[in-house]
Amino acid sequence: MQRAEAHHGGASAVPEITVSAAADAATRPDGTVTGVPRRWLRLEGAVLVAGALIAYSATGQPWWLVPLALLVPDVLMVGYLRGSRLGAQLYNLAHSTVLPAAMIAFGWWQTRPLVLALGLIWLAHVGFDRLLGYGLKYDDHFQHTHLGHLGPSDQRSGRQFGTRATATGIRDHPDPD
Repeated sequence: MQRAEAHHGGASAVPEITVSAAADAATRPDGTVTGVPRRWLRLEGAVLVAGALIAYSATGQPWWLVPLALLVPDVLMVGYLRGSRLGAQLYNLAHSTVLPAAMIAFGWWQTRPLVLALGLIWLAHVGFDRLLGYGLKYDDHFQHTHLGHLGPSDQRSGRQFGTRATATGIRDHPDPD
């Protein structure tokens, strides 16, 4: 910064832009991504679906397996029956790319086309969810995702997305389960 001040003869008239300032502009206080980064993440989901299905076509597995297995990762939403924290953890486990990528790698390495195909279907599911705007879940409620709020906000209760009403007012962070 000293070089910039010396070159301009004192304090810089141009505000310093940092990576965190740019990141703050693309996220809301509740941690969801907005604007162009959100559109890029959804486009990334579309590319994931297309790539996974193109790769699936090379496995030699039947196409009826795709609709049969496509919604299997959603079974882990059953965790929400035990609370939003466990539900979010299980949902995120099933809806991140880590496990399907490991399954794909294992299927490729061990020459197991069915395992490879199921991993690709799983990866397509994750991409399709991202394309539709279903992101990874925060543990306060199912509708709070990193890609935005699912469904309308509840105007009647005064509860806004990303906040929780308490006896003393509205707080930004939910109570732990």
